[in-house]
Amino acid sequence: MSQNQYMSRAIELAQMASGHTSPNPPVGAVLVKNDQIIGEGYTLPAGQDHAEIVALKNAGFNAMGSELYVTLEPCDHFGRTPPCTRAIIDAGVRKVYIALMDPAPHTKGLGIRSLESAGIQVSIYEPTQQSLQLVEAFAKHITTEFPFVVAKFAMSLDGKIATKLGESQWISNEDSRAYAHILRSECDAVIVGIGTVIKDNPRLTARVKTPLVKQPLRVVLDSAGRFPRSSAMLKEEGETLIVVSNEEAASRIKLMGLDVFIAPNSEGAIDISTLLKELGRRGIVSVLIEGGANVLGSVFEARLVDKVVVFIAPRIIGGLGSPSPVLGDGIDVLANAVNLTDVRVTELNGDIVVVGYMPGEGLCLLE
Repeated sequence: MSQNQYMSRAIELAQMASGHTSPNPPVGAVLVKNDQIIGEGYTLPAGQDHAEIVALKNAGFNAMGSELYVTLEPCDHFGRTPPCTRAIIDAGVRKVYIALMDPAPHTKGLGIRSLESAGIQVSIYEPTQQSLQLVEAFAKHITTEFPFVVAKFAMSLDGKIATKLGESQWISNEDSRAYAHILRSECDAVIVGIGTVIKDNPRLTARVKTPLVKQPLRVVLDSAGRFPRSSAMLKEEGETLIVVSNEEAASRIKLMGLDVFIAPNSEGAIDISTLLKELGRRGIVSVLIEGGANVLGSVFEARLVDKVVVFIAPRIIGGLGSPSPVLGDGIDVLANAVNLTDVRVTELNGDIVVVGYMPGEGLCLLE
């Protein structure tokens, strides 16, 4: 195998850890000796071993004189675990290949300097879209204290999210819905408006094949405190946070034994910027905003979105009364429309999935 193939394997390992490591980023590591992989691993849930430690334990004494391929600069500080640089040095690794430097301003470069001071050769790769995506949420949170925001919706080919009678299940196909659950599993919180809760009664859980460390926090925007006691999400594992706009609404929600946060109103709606700041303070690194259309409209107009994921089903719904996925005031001229960057388009059994980043956000902030 070539050096690039070893790093590709490390990225694959990191992707396997995605959604299981927060607030740490997912990292993959591969140890190579005599052109053979002798150890590999990925970051375990917070407080447990980092990828490099898993790989070193896997290799044992054979790690002496090996080369390490790792997707992120090894840490050089004490946190919930000891510094990985010390374990790498003690194991006798002779060279380290790094896909990305640590994006945290207070630790960036420290791991590299520590390894080089110990006589270990360090080689840093050029950033790629795959390696950058692994740390995009961590980088946003560690540098701004705000969570990384993903906006997701499914629509028909003519831009409708339901029929004129409100039927919306299901516009996208089964494969797309399975991918949407993976998106939930990779985020720390899922945000919806109370209208979506009342209309669809969603469970808002991530239903994936791999067991989760925990379900994402369910966040419901509910200015007036209308959240129903019969909500399906209350029968599911995980925590629910109801966001209201006044003490009266908060009192009603507290009677149900639910967690409540009071956010100020902004033009008649909950100020989502204040909510995101609070979620970031609580250690929420990434959030998935699923709707409804008013919520999506408000976050796009406030430029709070980092990444967009859209599922487009090859069907036509039509009708002036059929709702669209993004409301709000909209724009007056096309020149003011948002053009996504770093766009990827894939197919899922007939559905089209478009993934892109808001200008000035996402991947470009890491390069």
